[in-house]
Amino acid sequence: MVRITSQYFPISHSTAFLNIKQTEVRQVALYLPIFYIHVISTVFVLLAGFTQFSNMLLRNYPGVHRTIGKIYVATLLFLAAPSGFFIGCYANGGLTSKISFVLLSLLWFYVTLKGFTAIRKKKITEHQAFMLRSFALTFSAVTLRFWKVILVYLFQPSPMDVYQIIAWLGWIPNILIVEYYLYRNSKP
Repeated sequence: MVRITSQYFPISHSTAFLNIKQTEVRQVALYLPIFYIHVISTVFVLLAGFTQFSNMLLRNYPGVHRTIGKIYVATLLFLAAPSGFFIGCYANGGLTSKISFVLLSLLWFYVTLKGFTAIRKKKITEHQAFMLRSFALTFSAVTLRFWKVILVYLFQPSPMDVYQIIAWLGWIPNILIVEYYLYRNSKP
């Protein structure tokens, strides 16, 4: 992810993925700045999220866990999810992809907010469940690229077909795995 993100710097309107988004870059004034907000904030949220599941950090440095968690939540709710929603409205692959990315950003926002409000109410189990969901959706940034490589290698579909498929494969399996994990752990 760092390698993928680093190709967008220095800031340019025609780098990597932006090469196929020139219509949006030229015709939608906010597209480029919001794209960069999304790229930067999502990488931070992804890195911050990894630290939050460390029992050692939580046990030995609860203040660090809380601080990183607050930064994760604020960055996600105010930057990453809203910018993802905006970019999702312009997704490649037609309506199918747009629906997926818009739905992803809305769910991402919702489960993160629910996780935050749960911990404010001292509902630790609920907080943990919603934050697992949140990170499963955050991790879609990685799994989307993983599925793209697999699909292209195995089937060589057209680029727009790949985009329509990975738009959903990037996050649906992640959330299903988390839901299964939560279900299995809720049994006595």
